[in-house]
Amino acid sequence: MALAVCLLFDPRSDRLLRDLWARLERQGISTLQSHTHRRHQPHLSYAVMLEWDLASVRAAVEALPGGDPLQLSVQGTVCFPRGRAALAVAGSAQLMERQERVAAAVAASGAMLHRHYQPGRWIPHISVATGSNATTLPYVIKSVTDILPFTVCAGRAALVDSSTGEVTPLPRLP
Repeated sequence: MALAVCLLFDPRSDRLLRDLWARLERQGISTLQSHTHRRHQPHLSYAVMLEWDLASVRAAVEALPGGDPLQLSVQGTVCFPRGRAALAVAGSAQLMERQERVAAAVAASGAMLHRHYQPGRWIPHISVATGSNATTLPYVIKSVTDILPFTVCAGRAALVDSSTGEVTPLPRLP
């Protein structure tokens, strides 16, 4: 699977996103709530690695300067291949700069960064549905549109192993 450097949300934002997952699950639409190991948390991934040495990645990311919590503006829905739907997050200059620093640190650690997380290719998003299709996608979009626009607060960061759900908190917000 993969290792990701993720922004995690404050309790209000986490609850809002989990409520959206629960609404979709009640309609039979798969979300991260029921995906794989069922330990997923609402998050925004700065970087996803396909190959890595955990100690090297952790040291590289922990060496980055810490930053203040980020207020992220959610503006819409974005659809990805294989039935993935996500919340579209406005790419502020601060968010984009931070992502570029994290991606560079991860690459410098020797990790193999997923191509969609390369600076200039990255689309800031928060995953919502993992199993939508032509029939259910309109419901996903309506469920998101009903609560737009909104802001979430990312005040923590962690390394997350997507195969196990293991979360390694980072001491600072990169």
